[in-house]
Amino acid sequence: MQPEFGQWAIFGLFTVFIIGGGIGTVSSRNLFHSALWLIISLFGVAGFFVLLAAPFLAAIQVLVYIGAIVILIIFAIMLTRRLMGLREAVNSQWLYGLIGALITFGVIALGLVLASSGNTPLLASQPLSDITGDSLRDLGVALVDLNQYVLPFIVASVLLEAAMVGAIVIAREDE
Repeated sequence: MQPEFGQWAIFGLFTVFIIGGGIGTVSSRNLFHSALWLIISLFGVAGFFVLLAAPFLAAIQVLVYIGAIVILIIFAIMLTRRLMGLREAVNSQWLYGLIGALITFGVIALGLVLASSGNTPLLASQPLSDITGDSLRDLGVALVDLNQYVLPFIVASVLLEAAMVGAIVIAREDE
């Protein structure tokens, strides 16, 4: 089965996201901007997982890796504001943020409308309705079973909590 033109175009778009995000990450001198470029690059990788019909890996990519980068941005802002001598952040780019938020809302709303109408996603090889309750139940059991993945989740949560407490202590140290 030959891929359609739409698949090639979206593949090219995700490739641009990955390469452009990577170049932006290593070439930006601002930590905050580097983290934003890294988010774009990781989003492209999640798009590749969607193209490969691996929605679980795409979801993990978005939730774990991009979520971790958001935490990195929070740490960077929290730890470097005092170093730069900033007391109050005046944001003159609120209009761009509002436009970005509206576009994001529109994309999510469009996705929900398409999903509720029964249309399959553009690139999915099988409809999302093929996911059974048993497979979701098995995933949930694997995440909380003592013999499977509960210990790594507990260790990760303790590590993230310790990092958050440490960052707060460092940020409050000079007050």
